[in-house]
Amino acid sequence: MASLLFGGSCFLCRGSAEELLCARCDADLPRIPSGAGADLCPRCALASPAGALCGRCLSRQPAFDATVAALAYRFPADVLVQALKFRSELALAALFGGLLAQRVAGTERVDLVIPVPLSSRRLRERGFNQAMEIARHTLRNTGARLDAGACERILDTPSQFGLPLEERERNVRGAFRCPRLLAGASIAVLDDVMTTGATLNEVAATLKRAGAARVVNWVVARTPPPA
Repeated sequence: MASLLFGGSCFLCRGSAEELLCARCDADLPRIPSGAGADLCPRCALASPAGALCGRCLSRQPAFDATVAALAYRFPADVLVQALKFRSELALAALFGGLLAQRVAGTERVDLVIPVPLSSRRLRERGFNQAMEIARHTLRNTGARLDAGACERILDTPSQFGLPLEERERNVRGAFRCPRLLAGASIAVLDDVMTTGATLNEVAATLKRAGAARVVNWVVARTPPPA
């Protein structure tokens, strides 16, 4: 497929490649470690000694219960995410879906996977929902069930880009709704990037008000905290 779309060249370095990325660029992807020695907070997937809950999650417990992330949001992952999101390079959704499927393999089973919904206006402008495109490829490798209709975006809020945490939280407050009950369901919410977690937290809170028992985040890339 990559050779058909890109003439057998790596999407990043344009060198010869049999897949979307050559072996060297694939090895350069900032994969987030998993397992007992990963030293990540199990709730927000940021660094935490011995893999314990971090101070932020202890002091301000989020509505979501766990986060699984495939990559750190830094070069070259950031370039790839932006190419999918803003340049409609849809072949990258398959790459991200495969990476995320590998990362969630062996983790807890979920009943449903819900991509973070876009507003109607933004969906019309972009022509696709990148979370939905990634979800399709992720589920192809995991066997989980996609349910894009279980959560809807009802407010067309401004972009979260550049906003501090408190403003991000206010920006998305009340932006989502569930059209039906989700009593006792275990749900994975899928998105391309998790920065502060404000959007994912609002989605999780909405799902839990509809009866979901557990909500985990599946994200392609996690933004590290400022150095």
